[in-house]
Amino acid sequence: MKTEPRCIVAPSVLSADFAHVADALGIIEETSSQWIHLDVMDGTFVPNITFGAKFIEDMRPLSSLIFDTHLMVDKPERHIQAFAQAGSDIITVHSEATTHLHRVIASIHDEGKQAGVSIVPSTPVSAIDLILEDVELVLIMCVNPGFGGQKFIPASMRKIAELAALRKKYNLDFRIAVDGGVNARNAGALVQAGVDVLVMGSAFFSSEDKRSLVAQVQGLDS
Repeated sequence: MKTEPRCIVAPSVLSADFAHVADALGIIEETSSQWIHLDVMDGTFVPNITFGAKFIEDMRPLSSLIFDTHLMVDKPERHIQAFAQAGSDIITVHSEATTHLHRVIASIHDEGKQAGVSIVPSTPVSAIDLILEDVELVLIMCVNPGFGGQKFIPASMRKIAELAALRKKYNLDFRIAVDGGVNARNAGALVQAGVDVLVMGSAFFSSEDKRSLVAQVQGLDS
C-alpha cells in the first residue's frame, strides 16, 4: 500500500529564478510536492513587488498542481476575480489588509475557489477567531512578509498550537499552513504541532536534491 505523505509541501515560486519559471515549475513537478505557492506582493502592504494575475495565468498551463495564491496586497477585494480567473485554486488574503474580511472570503467562494486567511507575526490568532469556520486554510506567517530567506520566528509555534487547539475545540476542518523559514530541520516539529501545509522557498530552491528534501519533509523516506 502506498504511504500517504504526512503533510502538503508547497514550494514558493518567490525563491525561483523568474527568468526560468517554466523550468522551476518542472522541477517542482518532479518532486512529490502537491501545491505551488504564489506570493503576490504589491509594494504597499509589504515592501516588495513580485507579480500579478497575468504571471499566474501564463504559468497555469505549465502545471497540474494546486495553485496556492497568497495575496500580500492592500485591499485584496479589488483583485479576487482577476486571480481567480487567472487559475488560482486557493486564494489567501491577510486579515490586516482589509476591513471587511468576511465579505472578501465570501467573494473568493463566489468565484468557486477555496479561501484562506493569513496573519503576520505581530497579529494574534484571536484576531481571526470569528472567521475560522468560513475558511479552508489559515496561513501563519513565521517571518515578517516581504522577502524570502528569513529566519523562522520561534513564537510562531505558540500560534500554531493555539490554532490547532481551536480547530479541535470547534470541530473545524481548515488546514493550517506555515510560511517563512521552513526547512528540513523544523518541518517535523511543525507537523507535530498541527501544521498541514509547509510552504518552502529558499530551503527548496537551494537544495541540491529537491526530490529527497520533499520526501524527507513529508515523512516518505523514513
